Amino acid sequence: MPGRIEDYALVGDLLTAALVGRDGSLDWLCLPRFDSPACFAALLGDENNGRWRIAPADAFTGTDTDESVTVRRRYRGDSLVLETEWETATGRATVVDFMPRRDGAPSVVRIVEGHSGTVDLRMDLRLRFEYGSVVPWMHRVDGQLTGIAGPESVWLTTPVALTGHDEAHTADFTVTAGERIPSVLTWQPSHLPAPDPVDPFDALRRTEEYWKQWLRPFSYDGSYRDAVVRSLITLKALTYEPTGGIVAAPTTSLPEQPGGVRNWDYRYCWLRDAGMTLEALLRSGFTAEAQAWRGWLERAVAGRPKDIQIMYGIGGERRLTEWTADWLAGYENSRPVRIGNGAAAQQQLDVPGELMETLSLTLRSGLRPERHLLSLQQALLDHLEEVWTRPDQGLWETRGEPRHHVHSKVMCWVAFDRAVRMVEEHGRPGPVEHWREVRDRIHREVCERGFDPARGTFTQSYGSRALDAALLLIPGTGFLPPDDPRVIGTVAAVERELATDDGLVSRYSTGAAGATSTGGAAAPDGLTGGEGAFLACSFWLADALRLTGREDDARHLFERLLLLRNDVGLLAEEYDPLARRQLGNFPQAFTHVPLIRVAYELDGHATHHGRKLVP
Repeated sequence: MPGRIEDYALVGDLLTAALVGRDGSLDWLCLPRFDSPACFAALLGDENNGRWRIAPADAFTGTDTDESVTVRRRYRGDSLVLETEWETATGRATVVDFMPRRDGAPSVVRIVEGHSGTVDLRMDLRLRFEYGSVVPWMHRVDGQLTGIAGPESVWLTTPVALTGHDEAHTADFTVTAGERIPSVLTWQPSHLPAPDPVDPFDALRRTEEYWKQWLRPFSYDGSYRDAVVRSLITLKALTYEPTGGIVAAPTTSLPEQPGGVRNWDYRYCWLRDAGMTLEALLRSGFTAEAQAWRGWLERAVAGRPKDIQIMYGIGGERRLTEWTADWLAGYENSRPVRIGNGAAAQQQLDVPGELMETLSLTLRSGLRPERHLLSLQQALLDHLEEVWTRPDQGLWETRGEPRHHVHSKVMCWVAFDRAVRMVEEHGRPGPVEHWREVRDRIHREVCERGFDPARGTFTQSYGSRALDAALLLIPGTGFLPPDDPRVIGTVAAVERELATDDGLVSRYSTGAAGATSTGGAAAPDGLTGGEGAFLACSFWLADALRLTGREDDARHLFERLLLLRNDVGLLAEEYDPLARRQLGNFPQAFTHVPLIRVAYELDGHATHHGRKLVP
């Protein structure tokens, strides 16, 4: 049985990532890429769908809350090296988990270190390829335990003597004070010879040195440094280094409501994240990462403007066909388990605005965009002028009928506004008078058709009484100034109708039993069931409160949100305020990005890049 979502920690090698639970079980790992089939998938089923657990023998029969076994976790400094410390009645030991940066085949390294007395441990290895559906043929080759099935092979090097039984390999062993026992698991295409050996201790040294060197450009030392650093390391860990693409999360189908159907594959790159992620990286001094992310974006969208998608694969792949892994029971029986994401084919009119905002941000920060992206600008705006009056699925990828979503229309305004700015501020060529006219026309329509004067708030879509947390982004776009009564009224309405007393914000009211939103009219999205409070929206509320002059309220909310992080500083997509647990795919880039922004703003801190990014 997998643990709670917040019971997991992340390790990775900048091409994929693994989740390791507080119980010492590695329950999720896709190899060789983020979007590859998982070879450990217990997270979405049980141990028979694949896991690799190392823990005190007593913990296998009890829980980590037993008095006889205690567990503590931390990352080793500002790195992605995880330490899980176990204390038993007889001694204390640590399991050090990490994935070294690749010099060839991908590897997971687990080192057991004895600190005092003796600790009796158990290792349980259950390899399963293709998302837990394929049991490999296990055998030994030159002292290594090898699993092969079809195109894949995994090689385990360890001094621990494992015994095979019931499609698992287990061993009981003891670590004493001062002793270090390493295990290295390496993936390799099955047609290739055995992978080169990995020196686990040298790999640990190099991995720690890499993170130390990586953080050198980072100079922020404000009140929220630890939260910002961990968020930045998480963004880096979610980066597919060969292309610069940043996945929304390394997981699929972790539910927005346990037992529900709102389970999606997030191992892809969303354009909606582009501008906010670029700002976070630039503001923190990580210019190389910002350039790599922008480079991925430029390649992904190249082509006809009408063919631009809302998301792409980590290499820029467009076909993300959605299917279900019916053999998996799902996390806490949340089915279906989805592989791929059908929302890639949706029409979302906010995307051109995200692209133009990213292009404008690139120019303001002194980066030089590729020439073809500047050329695409004119064609993109010509296409947007034709389609902006149409309904769409909106930012949240609803699977109901298209609507005239107010946030989407605001982002259409952003697209033309940033084009005008690029002419005025950077001397870029273009029909500025025409763009200005289209921009103003969109503005008038949104204010006339998307605003409810009786309630003093913008609405989710034209003619609707429902609200949408995406409306909190309006003051940050420049569509209206933060002190405009319509902005203040919208923030107050979202706070009143979509937020809990603690400021946890739902994206919109699902109108479904079990939903955690506290009010608001129903906004059918084509799905059954409810969902948790959306953490990115909760950070947006903190930012909107700050922008509208309520800085004390913003700070109090932000600091409450920081308390929702797990013991190693990670956040999922959503939070259930009733059950007090994290929900959705984990860890979530879309949550950690606004955390970084609000921390900087509340601390009054701005790097050289940050000052240049102020609109």
